[in-house]
Amino acid sequence: MSGPQCCSHPPTLDPSSGAGHVVHLGGLSSYVVGSADSKLAVLIISDVFGYEAPNLRKVADKVAAAGFYVVVPDFMHGDPYVIDKPERPLPIWLKDHGTDTGFEEAKAVIEALKSEGVLQLGLQAIAGVARLQLNSASVSLSRLVCYYILQGSLWMISKRLRFLLQY
Repeated sequence: MSGPQCCSHPPTLDPSSGAGHVVHLGGLSSYVVGSADSKLAVLIISDVFGYEAPNLRKVADKVAAAGFYVVVPDFMHGDPYVIDKPERPLPIWLKDHGTDTGFEEAKAVIEALKSEGVLQLGLQAIAGVARLQLNSASVSLSRLVCYYILQGSLWMISKRLRFLLQY
């Protein structure tokens, strides 16, 4: 989400969209697609609309078609931003979806992937990263291949993301 214009055309959420399925991974419901046997994974972080957005799942499906195991965790815990709720505008919604737990949640998902045999990880953030601000805590992983942010963002992935480069 790069600004107010992104909220003018919100997605119609569809929990059955995409070629993958939802599993419980690292304590979070996560949309997964691709071969679970792959040693190469991509962790995609959604914008404020969450992991049930059909276009987000299409992106995940395309990445999986290139040979990656793709995981899109529900960092919103089943509570994505809904533009049609005037009693809960974006600034109020954001207060309920801070970055305070994002690191620990991401770490748990990454550790779960690692325990399943993933050796290399790519990180892709779809615009705003409301729930995830990684801090300087270390995670012992083998290698982070890359990270990529689609669109501009109201939130920035912390510059302290560098610790993942030790993946």
